[in-house]
Amino acid sequence: LLSQFDPDNTGYISTEKFRSLLQRHGSELDPHKLEVLLALADSNSEGRICYQDFVNLMSNKRSNSFRQAILQGNRRLCSKALLEETGLSLSQRLIRHVAYETLPREIDRKWYYDSYTCCPPPWFMITITIVAFFLYNGVVLDRFVLQVSHPLYLKNALLYHPQLRAQAWRYLTYIFMHAGIEHLGLNVVLQLLVGVPLEMVHGAARISFVYVAGVVAGSLAVSVADMRAPVVGSSGGVYALVSAHLANIVMNWSGMKCQFKLLRMAVALICMSFEFGRAVWLRFHPSVYPPCPHPSFMAHLGGVMVGITLGVVILRNYEQRLQDQTLWWIFLSIYVIFVLFAIFWNIFAYSLLDLKLPPPP
Repeated sequence: LLSQFDPDNTGYISTEKFRSLLQRHGSELDPHKLEVLLALADSNSEGRICYQDFVNLMSNKRSNSFRQAILQGNRRLCSKALLEETGLSLSQRLIRHVAYETLPREIDRKWYYDSYTCCPPPWFMITITIVAFFLYNGVVLDRFVLQVSHPLYLKNALLYHPQLRAQAWRYLTYIFMHAGIEHLGLNVVLQLLVGVPLEMVHGAARISFVYVAGVVAGSLAVSVADMRAPVVGSSGGVYALVSAHLANIVMNWSGMKCQFKLLRMAVALICMSFEFGRAVWLRFHPSVYPPCPHPSFMAHLGGVMVGITLGVVILRNYEQRLQDQTLWWIFLSIYVIFVLFAIFWNIFAYSLLDLKLPPPP
């Protein structure tokens, strides 16, 4: 249909012709999409509209060119906010709540609300949580959770141990072991309350990347900065997600419309500080079984660093191509350099420093 308004096949049509199309066919469009199309026309100062931007909108595809067109100039989002809409079902209210919890811009909230289909569901965070909760129930030590005071604390193939650092899977699988029910419980709660809504909005690929990057950074940070200690718990991945989310709220404070955001931030920070303080205390507390050292707390800090660098970039750029973001490549390069440094450190530093490591389990 648009081809008749672009006989020279330039890829553009004038804003006047574009408006006439909207007036003629606006009743056939979703109200929120019509609103964004009008904003697209209002924001364009060159008097023409890119056909591809229109296609991107109608096919639920976001692009930098489209987003920049929306951001330029004065947008006139004249209809009521998504929060003011009534008559919504329970599932629609849940989706709207998630949008306001995670996205700072009204246009993004409406976009997400219109396009979210719950297919696929937030499977990554749910799967990680289920595995972490039940993997060793009746399998490891025949106990509900792993306890670091148990004499068989280190005798499993999942946690990270400095003597077994050549077994590369331990840099990831340590997340399924936890130092007690309180450690497991807090991580599970944070994963579900923060991770699931973030995955619903940003997708499994982005959230799993932040989570796994935090996990790997956590174990590598321990191998560099706390070389004698083992590691258990999913705090590296959890802290990466939570710190990225909190940093995103702070950076977009005026745009975030989630209820009680100040109280919620305070509660999250208190819970994280409590758990981190507990980890520090446990690390330096005398071990009940001296050959078995207590786990390190450095994984928490590794996760936080990933969250406030890579995580912030990923959460800030909702549905945009990360490969087009300069800051993304900068932080990704820093992360890769750190990983490479830690790998060489693990290969050479332990022998060069002649450390006295705890005996292998």
